[in-house]
Amino acid sequence: MSQQVCESDSAVLDVLIHEPAEVYHAKAGDNLSSHLLGDFRKSPLLYHRKRCGLIPDQDRPAYLVGRAAHTVILEGLDAFQETFAVGGPVNPKTGLPFGSSTKAWAEWSAAHGKDVLTNDQYNLVMQMADGVRLHALAQELLADGVAEAVVRAEYCDVPCQIRMDWFAPHRVLCDLKTVDNIDYFEADARRYGYCHQLAFYVAVLAQRIGIRMPAFFIAVEKREPFRCGVWRVTDEVLGHAMRENEAAIHRLRECQSRNDWPTGFEDQRFFDYL
Repeated sequence: MSQQVCESDSAVLDVLIHEPAEVYHAKAGDNLSSHLLGDFRKSPLLYHRKRCGLIPDQDRPAYLVGRAAHTVILEGLDAFQETFAVGGPVNPKTGLPFGSSTKAWAEWSAAHGKDVLTNDQYNLVMQMADGVRLHALAQELLADGVAEAVVRAEYCDVPCQIRMDWFAPHRVLCDLKTVDNIDYFEADARRYGYCHQLAFYVAVLAQRIGIRMPAFFIAVEKREPFRCGVWRVTDEVLGHAMRENEAAIHRLRECQSRNDWPTGFEDQRFFDYL
């Protein structure tokens, strides 16, 4: 996608930081992110154990495909080719590629210095990119802007950081989601806290630029027919999610001050619906 912006946007662009994903994640120890806050809302103990390194992050094939799709859709093929390799080593005895869990595959990947997609994964990513490309409103939202921009700011007296999928200054903030079935996207958004994540982005960005940006989800399926959809998140939903985020940050500061990390299920609950 194009990343050209108007000169009038230069003041806003000054707050943006461009850094590799691994640098951003390495700074999570000093800055609260939307994912860490989501862990805390789920369970303070989960948050604490992740921060202490007791629960390592997992990298699954679906995550690799998602990262690759984000790169192609938001940054273009050149950025994809700089970051990913396709194909993998071929077994000379069979003429077929080695499996992605084999030593030969790991050595081939290390030699290329890139994440490696199988041919099937690559074809999947390209079909997802086509799904977004064929959606007129998604293309309008992604016509001009900046991908993967980082912003850091104090929010609720806590150092925070965000890495936005897509930001068009003075116009829109977009979060791209790759999904199994777009029919269930709204339910998945509630289940996985997508609105809280987006509200965190809007709030932290507002600390630096002074305005709350309109926020959208762009979702695309990881299976046929690779449907794409666009959702504008209403101010009411964003406001509700922001209030819950701010309440969670307040609880987080209390847990830190007491060094007390409950599971979140200590109290009795009532099962009061059929």
